[in-house]
Amino acid sequence: MASRRPYPTDVTDDEWAFVVPYLTLMTLEAPQRHHDLREVFNALRWLARAGAGWRLIPTNFPPWKAVYDQWQRWANAGVFESMVHDLRVMLRVAEGRNPDPSAAIFDSRTLRSSPESGHRAGYDGHKKTNGSKAHKAVDTLGNLLALVITPANEQDRDQVEALTDAVQEATGYSVEVAFVDQGYTGEEPADAAEAVGIQLQVVKFPEAKRGFILLPRRWVVERSNAWVARFKRLSRDYERLESTLVGMHFLVFSILMLTRAAPLIRSA
Repeated sequence: MASRRPYPTDVTDDEWAFVVPYLTLMTLEAPQRHHDLREVFNALRWLARAGAGWRLIPTNFPPWKAVYDQWQRWANAGVFESMVHDLRVMLRVAEGRNPDPSAAIFDSRTLRSSPESGHRAGYDGHKKTNGSKAHKAVDTLGNLLALVITPANEQDRDQVEALTDAVQEATGYSVEVAFVDQGYTGEEPADAAEAVGIQLQVVKFPEAKRGFILLPRRWVVERSNAWVARFKRLSRDYERLESTLVGMHFLVFSILMLTRAAPLIRSA
């Protein structure tokens, strides 16, 4: 393929040196490989940021079908979950934290449905939106720990069991407390969290609320939601399968965390 003009979304040399062991599912000499793996990854990063459909990937990248097929292989192999886990450990150690967190923050983000995702959508009466909910758990630095996708009409408190199970699996049962908003109150979510060793701590609004309130601990997950919102592929639920939406979140967080970890990778 002829050289092309670089895109702002392209992976840097330092970032590529880190991610290539995760993405190389077959040897570089394998006869099935027809396209440069780095260019395929760059195309996927462009798609996540631009929010375009697969067939709209620019023609100076590998063909869209090749990018899509490779995305499926990576997603099925869980490479982005592994990448996010290792980047999280690296960033935490660099901040002087323990590799595995002892605290997490839970929150949900409602995504408006699209024709592709409409068959699994629900109506969020609070947000007045028909779509899906991304129930997210992050550590105290805002790094993704776990994600659960449901229709938007599902209550946050009903996802605590699935979310806490996923968090403890990702962290080796190191999390002891989870900071949540008032949507997670009740005995059932508290008992579900306690069953895997996590105490839910509800961060409440002040009684005299006026305007925007920056809540202790809770602002971290709101910042993570703002980071994700910059990636147009996650501005709505464009995915036919919820597993694909989960994979896209891990891809986006790998991009965000790679940028923050670049100085550490460079100096390693």
